[in-house]
Amino acid sequence: MKRQTGSEFIFQLFALLVSVILVHAIYVSMIRPTANALLEEQMARQAAGENYVVQRSMYVVLRDYEQEACFILMFWALAIMGMKTANGMSERRLLEQKLLPIDNSTSVLPEDTRGLSRSLEQLPAAEQSRLLPRALKAALQRFGSTHKISDTANVVKEVCEAESDRLDSELAMVRYIAWAIPSIGFIGTVRGIGEALGQAHRAVEGDIAGVTVSLGVAFNSTFVALVISIVIMFFTHQLQLLQERLVLDTQSYCDDYLLKQLKAD
Repeated sequence: MKRQTGSEFIFQLFALLVSVILVHAIYVSMIRPTANALLEEQMARQAAGENYVVQRSMYVVLRDYEQEACFILMFWALAIMGMKTANGMSERRLLEQKLLPIDNSTSVLPEDTRGLSRSLEQLPAAEQSRLLPRALKAALQRFGSTHKISDTANVVKEVCEAESDRLDSELAMVRYIAWAIPSIGFIGTVRGIGEALGQAHRAVEGDIAGVTVSLGVAFNSTFVALVISIVIMFFTHQLQLLQERLVLDTQSYCDDYLLKQLKAD
């Protein structure tokens, strides 16, 4: 488990680095140059006194630093959730296998648990660390030592509950990102309104271009942040549902393929 935790930490750092590089490269090479050109054209037309309808461009909506930070966090969160989804799917594949050499007509006695535990120990090390093999092994060890089916059922429940708590705690970073994204959007709102107020005297004189751009920063940053937050929360709930189903299905597997075959002395 320590090795897995360390590898997940390294993956998260690498995912953050890649997200920063990719998003910043897209902004520097495409989004900001295009948005700046559009804004300069609009200001030139306003200065010339032309009557035209300002077209709302996605480049202008996305151009500011707050939106860039939101996209960096979004791709970082999606990478973390993608890794956890892949781990969950690997866990689910074990539920489709028959890990113990017993069937519905077999009665498992306390003295049989040692041999059944050896079949689990023959699994690859990566699979032994997953939830289902750990729950089955703990159940066999408890039944072999106590000879009580109720204690065996309790240890399965305890292992599954501990895994559920661990999975939930590991989503703390994703939840923090989902909270941080709207906060960054509100920072952009405050910055934009502050800049607009600083140019209020120019608006009184008839030059509203600077105020318009600053108010665009305020509203665009909040708009983008809220949309991204909705997307992140949707995938977060889907991942949480996958993990909860995994724990429940593991308990059902242990009940169907082990606990029902146990026979106390």
